Amino acid sequence: MDIDKETQEKIQELQVYEQNLHGILMQKQAFQMELTETENALSEISEAKEDIFKLIGNIMIKTSKEKTEKELKQKKDLLSLRLKSIEKQESQLSEQLEKLKEEVMKKIK
Repeated sequence: MDIDKETQEKIQELQVYEQNLHGILMQKQAFQMELTETENALSEISEAKEDIFKLIGNIMIKTSKEKTEKELKQKKDLLSLRLKSIEKQESQLSEQLEKLKEEVMKKIK
């Protein structure tokens, strides 16, 4: 089967889109994991009755519950915002990918 140059270029573009989508999905997964860890930490802090400690590098520092809770809430908000942005990118890229797949399949058939 001979494929014209334009179709070959579209196939290459399709591969680039798939690679980009894979990268976005990996970022999304990393942010989701970090968000889950942050939510778990917030849950543990809310249940803590005594002093809490924060791991910074290789050392553990005693810190106030309120300060750490505030920092974790800010981190959670930031991660949620980043996740929404990544999900929007994922959606747009998926749509473009599907359109391109349809074009390529029409030309190949």
